[in-house]
Amino acid sequence: MNRKKRKSTRLKGFDYANPGYYFLTVCTYQREHLFGRIEDGQMKLNGAGETVKHCWLDIPRHFPHAVLHEHVIMPNHIHGIIELVPINGNDGIPPVGVKNFSPLRAGSDPVPFASPTKTIGSIIRGFKIGVTKWFRTETDIYNPWQRNYHDRIIRDEGEYLRISNYIRNNPMNWEGDEFFGPKQNLDN
Repeated sequence: MNRKKRKSTRLKGFDYANPGYYFLTVCTYQREHLFGRIEDGQMKLNGAGETVKHCWLDIPRHFPHAVLHEHVIMPNHIHGIIELVPINGNDGIPPVGVKNFSPLRAGSDPVPFASPTKTIGSIIRGFKIGVTKWFRTETDIYNPWQRNYHDRIIRDEGEYLRISNYIRNNPMNWEGDEFFGPKQNLDN
């Protein structure tokens, strides 16, 4: 079998479980507009967009070492800043991760698993799985996501402020964005 080896976009040698701030962008497969539409510079979420919002806001329940900062859901991607913080234990991060992604029942607490993963990758993987489950039960779309995600390690306060501003203004700048902007609208 001749499989193409995927080139990693991650920073070589960097531990993505390190405490710090991470700017993340997760895109839909072929940049299809699945989460709603932009009207007058404002994002109007559809049912899929509401599910994305719920799964994103639920990340800290599954990954207590993750703190959500600025984020925006767009028609075909989500931008967000996640901060990993040290809390108790040897390495400061609780033992939860890749297998701790299923939606929690109301009133339940996160349960640690035997084989913990505490990286940004495990958080994004869990988030994507939660949204994908909804798509598979509510639509005929089997996989709404592109294969990977984009990340940037935020190095200082100035960079954090620039990225936060970019995220907040993303819906207003939609029309001029040649990479993400208007392509097609598959809004239901």
